Amino acid sequence: MPEDCANPLLAKWLKEWMDRAKEQNTKGYTVYKKAYQSMIACPLRFDHPSEAQQLNGLGPKLCDRLTDQLKKFCEENGLPMPVKGKKRRQQSGLEQEEPPQGEQESPKRKKRKAQPYVPKLRSGAYALIMALATLDQESNQAIPKDELTRLAQPHCDSSFDVPSDPTKFYTAWQSIKTLESKELICTKGHPAKRYYLSDEGWEVAVRMKATLEGDSVPSSRPKGKKQAATRLPSPSRSLSPHILPTVRPSIAARQSPERRRFETTITQSRQIASTSGRATSNVVELLSSPEPRSPAFAPEVEAFSASARNLDVRSVGTGADFDGAVLLPPDSFEVRMILDMREIRSTTDRDYISAELKKHGVNPILAALPLGDVLWVAVVNSSYANTLKAANVHSEEGQAGELWIVLEHILERKRLDDLISSIKDGRFREQKFRLHKSGIKNVVYLVEAYSLSAEKSEKYGDAVESAIASMQVVDDVFVKQTSKLDDTVAYLARMTKTLKGLYEKQNIHVIPLRSFEAESASTTFERLRRLSPEKTFGITFSVFGAICDKSDSMTLRDVYLKMLMCTRGVTGEKAVEIQKIWPTPRALAEAFEVLSRGPQKENMISDRLGNAIPKKKVAKALSAKIAAVWG
Repeated sequence: MPEDCANPLLAKWLKEWMDRAKEQNTKGYTVYKKAYQSMIACPLRFDHPSEAQQLNGLGPKLCDRLTDQLKKFCEENGLPMPVKGKKRRQQSGLEQEEPPQGEQESPKRKKRKAQPYVPKLRSGAYALIMALATLDQESNQAIPKDELTRLAQPHCDSSFDVPSDPTKFYTAWQSIKTLESKELICTKGHPAKRYYLSDEGWEVAVRMKATLEGDSVPSSRPKGKKQAATRLPSPSRSLSPHILPTVRPSIAARQSPERRRFETTITQSRQIASTSGRATSNVVELLSSPEPRSPAFAPEVEAFSASARNLDVRSVGTGADFDGAVLLPPDSFEVRMILDMREIRSTTDRDYISAELKKHGVNPILAALPLGDVLWVAVVNSSYANTLKAANVHSEEGQAGELWIVLEHILERKRLDDLISSIKDGRFREQKFRLHKSGIKNVVYLVEAYSLSAEKSEKYGDAVESAIASMQVVDDVFVKQTSKLDDTVAYLARMTKTLKGLYEKQNIHVIPLRSFEAESASTTFERLRRLSPEKTFGITFSVFGAICDKSDSMTLRDVYLKMLMCTRGVTGEKAVEIQKIWPTPRALAEAFEVLSRGPQKENMISDRLGNAIPKKKVAKALSAKIAAVWG
């Protein structure tokens, strides 16, 4: 037994039992050996054998046996039995070491004082306190629930009437229980309750108002103790998904939001111009509110706009080589938002999105869109309808006989669970292909958060991140992420108001249908924008529908690839490799007809693509499935 063992008596008994089990050749030998090794390696001294359960190999039964042995030892030697759970302060028969005289007990930690309650900015509790703080404190005025929610809604990001998540049942009103439990809000009246702030609630409201105004928060601590003034966090703002420049926190904290947004946009434009060497698409950077920028930065923003327009513009012709285009002056149309009628909150609440948009001052047009979920159009005045008809660019009539000209912005909304489903079944790749083929300049892909199970989130989390990164870097698509449907509605309202201010001051050149007969829409728009980058181009809604039609705009190659991908396991990369070897469906069918039945026909595709990279390689089992369909 080692001399420095902290519990020599317990280790002695364990060794005796271990040696006895070894002599009798019983299975208990390994148990006692493991317990003995743990005991001699332990540097802690135990006051009672039950404390040894924390060691590896000593369970309750073995500790109970050690306790019985210790009790027997104490009775034989006339020693007091140690009390379980209490440390002995007097020296007993067990060998104990006196603690060093110089060693002092560590000071007890002081309990932290409870911090005063401060609700989260723009939360339900925050909005309720701010609403009740508008009342007169001296008159002890109280208001009912409907009036309280009406006053609180402008201060909250969530709704007090409907839950932000259709799968849940809680609204922002649920915060009233927290405030009542903390005795910040009191009620009176029965059965119709009326609400008012308590004295503690008024103290919280005063601190919140002082923080918002930029003053120091009143201290509730005794005098003589220093307390730093705290401020409520500012609401988060949406930033561009591209890589942001590194800014020192101390400098960024002193800058205004407009200044930080301006510098971020400048840095991004310089990075893109220096790396890509080509003209980049103008993505409208939206403010958190539709108010115009501060006049202090107006010259800088104007200078940036001028430099962005001239970015990478080489010597091009001043006149675009297209015939029959109609020029719409700024006073001939109104910019409106078209919302796909299939965009709903739930099957039982179909009008929620349009109703919330109207609360933000945006009246959307509901229609069935051939592509995307939200589209912005210029609704042409009736006085210019004959001009469009004469130029042979007339489209189907919209509501009230108005004409729609599709502008250069389109948005695709995906809830997180729907994005995962579209990645799995291939709709994600198809939608990206059709968005690119439409020729619309600015594509926004909005990803809306949704509660997922831990298993599903872990399984598809990497796939979602990879898809978002691929859209931003490879496909040059602006990705906007929101936390709930209310944030999505607010973003659409801000974007609509921004686009109204942007397009209603410009001329719009409407391209006729015959301009797209010789080449695809994306090629036509790319050529026109290269020749006249300062002009804004648009097409009628009927032309847009013809371009985006899933069947009419597909070539033989597109149909062939979709036919191949109907076989489970054939991805887009594998279908492209098969199409390179057998260009048409007839060529693939004739290749199978030449071969005889059996392994030669089943392994035809796998043998030809056996040396391809793993992403494009076709296994023998998949090759047999394709042969069964096409052979």
